Amino acid sequence: MSCNPRTKAVEAVASLAAPRHGTPEKADIGFFGEDAFGAEAMRAYMPKAVCDALLRTIEDCAPLDQAIAGDVAAAMRNWAIDRGATHYTHWFLPLNGATAEKHDAFLDFEKGHPILSFSAKNLIVGEPDASSFPSGGLRSTFEARGYTAWDPTSPAFIKRHGNGATLCIPTAFCSFSGESLDKKTPLLRSRQALAAATKRLMKVFGLPDERVTVTLGAEQEYFLIDRHFFLQRPDLLLTGRTVFGAPPAKHQQLEDHYFGLIKMRVLEFMTEVEHELWRLGIPAKTRHNEVAPAQFELAPLFEDVNLACDHNMLVMEVLRQAAKRHGLACIFHEKPFAGVNGSGKHNNWSIAYGGRNLLNPGGDPAENAVFLTVLAAILMAVDNHADLLRATVAGAGNDHRLVASEAPPAIISVFLGDQLSEIIDGICGGTAGASHHASSMRIGVDTLPPLPRDATDRNRTSPFAFTGNKFEFRAPGSSQSCAGPCTVINLIVADAFDEIASRLETVAKDDFNTALQHLLREIFTAHRRIVFNGDGYGAEWLAEAERRGLPNRQNTLDALQAFKSPDNIALCSKYGVYSGRELASRFEVFSEEYASRIRIEAGVALEMASTMVAPAAQEELSAILLTLNAGAAAGLDNGATALRARAKSLGIALDALSAAEDGLRVALSGPPAAIPKAMSALRATVDSIEGLVSDARWPLPKYREMLFVL
Repeated sequence: MSCNPRTKAVEAVASLAAPRHGTPEKADIGFFGEDAFGAEAMRAYMPKAVCDALLRTIEDCAPLDQAIAGDVAAAMRNWAIDRGATHYTHWFLPLNGATAEKHDAFLDFEKGHPILSFSAKNLIVGEPDASSFPSGGLRSTFEARGYTAWDPTSPAFIKRHGNGATLCIPTAFCSFSGESLDKKTPLLRSRQALAAATKRLMKVFGLPDERVTVTLGAEQEYFLIDRHFFLQRPDLLLTGRTVFGAPPAKHQQLEDHYFGLIKMRVLEFMTEVEHELWRLGIPAKTRHNEVAPAQFELAPLFEDVNLACDHNMLVMEVLRQAAKRHGLACIFHEKPFAGVNGSGKHNNWSIAYGGRNLLNPGGDPAENAVFLTVLAAILMAVDNHADLLRATVAGAGNDHRLVASEAPPAIISVFLGDQLSEIIDGICGGTAGASHHASSMRIGVDTLPPLPRDATDRNRTSPFAFTGNKFEFRAPGSSQSCAGPCTVINLIVADAFDEIASRLETVAKDDFNTALQHLLREIFTAHRRIVFNGDGYGAEWLAEAERRGLPNRQNTLDALQAFKSPDNIALCSKYGVYSGRELASRFEVFSEEYASRIRIEAGVALEMASTMVAPAAQEELSAILLTLNAGAAAGLDNGATALRARAKSLGIALDALSAAEDGLRVALSGPPAAIPKAMSALRATVDSIEGLVSDARWPLPKYREMLFVL
């Protein structure tokens, strides 16, 4: 058996027992949601009047009636204890992009006797201190206390572990002054702003007051590799990506992994994940192999945007924990392996009014007029605020993905497909011709063209694509929270709805159709520059986008400048989604996070280069020189020329390695913007050395092993 740890890891994976092939019991999903304190649990544990009042609070997004808080807390405690919970926590989403929790036991004492206690105050508000979370200047060290506030619209849930369980209560997180320190609070504010703007716009069309629902379906991409390999890669362990690694001869060129047969070991893992998610009330729907080897995707059904964002964070947590139980490592970095497809998080966003999806062309002319108006508003919103939308997906990991030839590019554009684009062209040109691509139906303005019934074209190179009844924002990275992008989408669409409503509210009823026709033509003409249905990867698109005046923020530091724009500050303040100070704090927090991640990656790269790569190359060179000396002593010349050439190549590579390390050290002493280029130079040298060192001496698990030995 080999002494090389990398080879031993391969042998360990190969020796794993084959997955079981048992006969499954009859399918049963009766356990769905049993670990979530949803409507069914509320009805079982609360008096009817209390339950009805709480459900109204949730459905209307209204403030909680303090009179029922005690009953709600008691019901939640009893429900949690019945499921084995001994502790509770306020679960929140700080600005570091992760989730946070501090556990408190239900334990208390009454007259000297231990009791299980959980009060209304414990439920509604917490004081977790949380002084070490990033705040971007919103609080000083001596004013570091943070407060959590219960969000009733996202059900409490049970987190299970080996010998117990914890009640988790989704909460907002704010400072003493009430300023947001999290990602949930702005999302809730934006949802409220969009609901008000939608009702205002629908009133213009004469529709009755209805409930507004903003929905999200978040497709989650991820990689799985065997944990033996993961633990031998300091870069994966500390940064989530491989800072070195030569591409294997085969990776995704044959396109044989995408939607291919799921390996049994992975399928067992996926099944366990789905059952755990279903138990939490998370509607995991789809599982499949993604494009790159060892890459996969999980997609849920649509939910309310706030709940979907919370659930996506839980999805990532469950994936990580289940992977470890199966001897795997789940990787969410946007580009863990160079040269193969990176991972995104596709945010499928839609909006409904009274149960009707406003992004679905309707069955009568009036409904289609509403659809076109909503479509015009979204184009206007994305065009006016593309920089702000781009800033929400900025990050060190996503930089590797958004500037590569994979979905999507860094330039924000909208894909509509030929059918809808033809309709828009007709509106702008004043023609009433029907689309030639699908059956059509008429809208409520005689001079506007018929509308196609089916516009479900796809364009995987578009960052913001209309896919039939929703918009798919494909730019978010796989490790990022959905909350930031959804907050901005809600905000900018609310602003566009309000602008259109302001233009139409003063129009006389008899002139409404004509006014709408003119307004839609004006909006589509002004903002169709944001529509691009072609190949977003092509070099010609860069030139075309520049000609159109579309922003092209190629890296995080440039993209984050949008948070400092006076126009964006005014917009966020207008709707109360972010105050000026809150927006400034995001710029500071995310800029510091970028710099920290880049510096960590550089530090890991230097350590690996000097302690793992250089010794392996030196050992290889020493072995070659010993062989040459031994051959010369024996009077043998055969093979000497090849060995000398190999030794020379290794010597040159070692000199280049030393120079590249020095270059990275210099870059580390300066601003973070210079570090990625120096890291790329070091990587190129290390990856060339991987091809010169014998396989038995190379210390790092190679791409072929991590991507294919599973």
